[in-house]
Amino acid sequence: MFKIESIKIINLHLGQRIFLFSVLFLAATRLVSQEVIPEAFKEKAERIVRMAPKTYLVLDSELKAEKRDTTLLRYFANLCNEAGYLDGESYALDQIGTKYRNTSQYEKAAALHQKALKIAEKANNTELKVLSLNMLGVVYRRTDAIKTALDYNQQALELAEQVENPSHHIQRSINVSLNSIGNLYQTLEQYDLAILQFKRALRLEEELGNKLGLAINHQNIGDCLELKGDLEGALESYRKSLAYNEEINSDYGRVICKNSLAQVYLKQDMPYAALVLLEPLHEQSKTIGDFYITSAVFINTGWAHTQLGQYDKAKTFIQEGLEMAQNHNMPSNVLYGYRKLSDLEIKKGDFRRAYEFYKKADEQNNEIISATNVRYMNDIIVRYEAEKKNNQISVLAKENEIVRLRLRKNQTTLLVSALIVGLVASILYILYRQYQNKNEKRVLSLEQNMLRSQMNPHFLFNSLNSIKLYIINNEQKNAVHYLNKFSKLVRKILEASSLKEISLAEELETVELYMNIENIRFSNEIDFKINVDDNISPDVVKVPSLALQPFLENSLWHGLSPKNGEKKIHIWVKQKNQGYVSIEIEDNGVGRGAAEINKENRILKRKSVGIRITKERLANFSKDYQNSFDVDIVDLFDENGNPKGTKVILDIPTI
Repeated sequence: MFKIESIKIINLHLGQRIFLFSVLFLAATRLVSQEVIPEAFKEKAERIVRMAPKTYLVLDSELKAEKRDTTLLRYFANLCNEAGYLDGESYALDQIGTKYRNTSQYEKAAALHQKALKIAEKANNTELKVLSLNMLGVVYRRTDAIKTALDYNQQALELAEQVENPSHHIQRSINVSLNSIGNLYQTLEQYDLAILQFKRALRLEEELGNKLGLAINHQNIGDCLELKGDLEGALESYRKSLAYNEEINSDYGRVICKNSLAQVYLKQDMPYAALVLLEPLHEQSKTIGDFYITSAVFINTGWAHTQLGQYDKAKTFIQEGLEMAQNHNMPSNVLYGYRKLSDLEIKKGDFRRAYEFYKKADEQNNEIISATNVRYMNDIIVRYEAEKKNNQISVLAKENEIVRLRLRKNQTTLLVSALIVGLVASILYILYRQYQNKNEKRVLSLEQNMLRSQMNPHFLFNSLNSIKLYIINNEQKNAVHYLNKFSKLVRKILEASSLKEISLAEELETVELYMNIENIRFSNEIDFKINVDDNISPDVVKVPSLALQPFLENSLWHGLSPKNGEKKIHIWVKQKNQGYVSIEIEDNGVGRGAAEINKENRILKRKSVGIRITKERLANFSKDYQNSFDVDIVDLFDENGNPKGTKVILDIPTI
């Protein structure tokens, strides 16, 4: 199934190209002012600049007739720039960028939207900022930069949803964000999640009565259903989209819908029905200027002739579509063209030629997958490095606070020492000791916060390496699956590190994510289960943040790592009595005795302080409750007295 969007890989010099284009754009705007611009439009543009409207609705209403004419919009943008009318200039640049995007000129489009965003920020215009962010998301999605596109669309959605009394345009922008996020899920093959986003956008578009939005979202739902294999459901969605496009008289939408309908007919072995739709689209698709759609139409026409046994015609149409895709750097259409040429040669019985085209298609597919995975991994690593730097800054700030407190303590000591005499000196000394204890408690609290804010670099490094193996082995679904889990775990660790306590439900979710990531390195051999008694509400019970992870890590690397055969870790959450919740962590490892021997035999010995720090934190946590905590570690033995694992029992006070 073709997804109607163009894929063009932007190299590392995109920023330089954007800067160069901006310079060329400024030069072009000066030339535009010298072109022949209709006097009526000049008067209209000057009137708008004098009025200086702030809302998108007024600007769009005034320039509706000219918003597709890049020459007139450049003149208007230049006039706004000279007059210092930032809102008008930002609007015009976004409209020009959209025109470039729809004709597959993505670098120019990105440059214009970036410039429009900066101007909108300078003007402090939320409507135009949201517009620019959404348009950047669409451009980067079409160039397959998934993570960058998602960031822009999420920024737009968050900014739009913060507006208390949203205008009609803000509501439309929310729908555009939802639609774009749905398209990104579709790119990642998360079709059910994508459909949820599109249906949410559909409901909002129906409330607004926006037929263009309804057409777009029905088309996208059809794409997902077709990719899932639900061809009848896809046909129904495509027909709904076509009906809305007919109502609003959109040539662009009609071409997309008819090509999609024809593609489903071809999958249903109905080539005559497909050709009825496709043949009128040859010239229509060229007129709209989107070569991605045009190449798809020609390749699908060739596919129809292949099914009819008209092999010469089929080859002509497929090759023409393939050349368009190659000339405009559209990797997914190139892949599609090679596959259809391979199918054609199989029909003709020339299996050698069929194999040659199959190999070219396979090479093209590997290039697309590799480029997507590399960009996605780079985005994850860049975000991790940024968060790591933020943590380091936080640690330095806390260390500075510790030094400041210690300096204040020393200054107080000198002052008190100068005033101490006789009995008064004793009293002042007692008061000073109280003050000193208070400061030391604050220092300890800061040191604990600093310790919790640091993530284990070995775990992060090893986890990323494990996920990298999936990418190297071309296991894309596993890579995306575990990247999602890994990013969610890192976020939860960062959030929990600043909290004294969290709900038991959140803690169990965090350790489950942790075990999923660690289990990769054990080849998913570990049987990990969590059982919670029905009479316990995990959302109500509070525990110290990240309290269970050290015990699980101990079970993994001291109990299960040296063990052969079946490996288990089970967690039971039970109601011990009215004042306690009992958490039992049981493994079937080698036992503490064998683990201690293994530890002594290691060349490099590292003292583990995780459990000791956790016990101290539990003691500090229980001070706010009537009951105290209890930690008990029990060695398990079989009938013959042989070690069969370890059980850790944590009694957490609830009152």
